[in-house]
Amino acid sequence: MIIRSYAEEAKLEGYDLFVLGGDIGGTHTNLAVAGMRDEKTAVLFSTHFESQKLGSLVPAIKETLEYADEKFGIGIERGCAGVAGAVSGCRRSKPTNLSWEVDAWEIERETGIKDFYIINDFQIIAYGIESLSEEDLLLAKAGSGGWGETRSIIGAGTGLGKAILAFDGKNYSPLSSEGGHGDLTIHDRFDLELAAEIRAGRGTPVSYEEVISGRGIERIYRYLKDRSTEGSSDPRYASEIEGAEEKAALISKYKEKDETSRETFKVFAKYYGRCAKNFVLDSMSTGGLYIAGGIAAKNREMFTSPEFQTEFLKANRQRQILEKTPIYVILNYDVSLYGACNAAARGIRTCQK
Repeated sequence: MIIRSYAEEAKLEGYDLFVLGGDIGGTHTNLAVAGMRDEKTAVLFSTHFESQKLGSLVPAIKETLEYADEKFGIGIERGCAGVAGAVSGCRRSKPTNLSWEVDAWEIERETGIKDFYIINDFQIIAYGIESLSEEDLLLAKAGSGGWGETRSIIGAGTGLGKAILAFDGKNYSPLSSEGGHGDLTIHDRFDLELAAEIRAGRGTPVSYEEVISGRGIERIYRYLKDRSTEGSSDPRYASEIEGAEEKAALISKYKEKDETSRETFKVFAKYYGRCAKNFVLDSMSTGGLYIAGGIAAKNREMFTSPEFQTEFLKANRQRQILEKTPIYVILNYDVSLYGACNAAARGIRTCQK
């Protein structure tokens, strides 16, 4: 367990409630404890685990609760976790890229937390936007959309997530989506041949997640490398990338030095722009598109590139909707933890036990 502290121990007075928030992904499981005061939450500390090394969420929560008690002398009665996968009734979810299930009944029974709820991981990010400052956002594209207009969130990591923020006249309420699993749109021969290679041996349609994700970066790189002419790819970088466990990170690292890595991110940006455009049109989210995830934050320049911008604005009709929509890149990786704690503090009134 890795622990990060956000607040000094001496500043715990005045909180009305302490809550647990979680962000459960295919690679990382992050938990946080926050205090609620004046209807706002403040994260006190967070704990971090490798998802693949866990057999369930219960041990991670127990360790976090023990630390909260030993270090701060506080107890937790309410919690909420965002899970990368479809959620059933805010109580159970099987993460898309994990072998284990997240079960709210089991968590309540095994940890002593009275009220624990599960929602989609991108709904969690949606709850976190209200806690972000201007410094936490990069304006990748200006627009005229404003408060009260529908917003949307998209983000690539282990998989591809989406969420919609609908305005109810007073607040924004996040709606879950599994749109990342929608079929990849084919525009030309390159798209067709890449999709055919990904599909080979699987027999299933190729989704956007297969190209807009960490493994998508790897697949695009391998496809380009296999078809590159002699001298277009530096063997030094290619050898290091092929031998690495986290290939996508190295492809990103060398994208300014290695031609194949550079072209990989141009293709990746194009697909990202295409998917983002379709999502904005589907949701009419002229209030703003927010791009989340570690890949986005670490490669933020990609969203101001011609490849992304041209593809996003490419439309025969309704281009004015896309022109109106501002695009923000979320730079603060803790947005999910903020959102999970915000959701826990609200009590998720739409969920039934």
